[in-house]
Amino acid sequence: QARSVVPLKGGRLMRITAEMKIDNVVRQYPETVQVFNRYGVACLGCSAAEYDNIATSAQVHGVNLDQLLRELNETVTIRN
Repeated sequence: QARSVVPLKGGRLMRITAEMKIDNVVRQYPETVQVFNRYGVACLGCSAAEYDNIATSAQVHGVNLDQLLRELNETVTIRN
């Protein structure tokens, strides 16, 4: 079962969670596009990105969810 909170370096908690829709994440954090593309998780122009959450997409594509979430959140943390 997907965990929604993964600790990051320094004990910070994630902003991006497994339950979030990919489309919403990309709209709020455009810098995550490169991470999604690198993992091959999201076809960002297709309707699946609008409806699939990160956990479902990671499972379908055989991607380690914790690793993906950690990288997405570290990318967002760099911005702030």
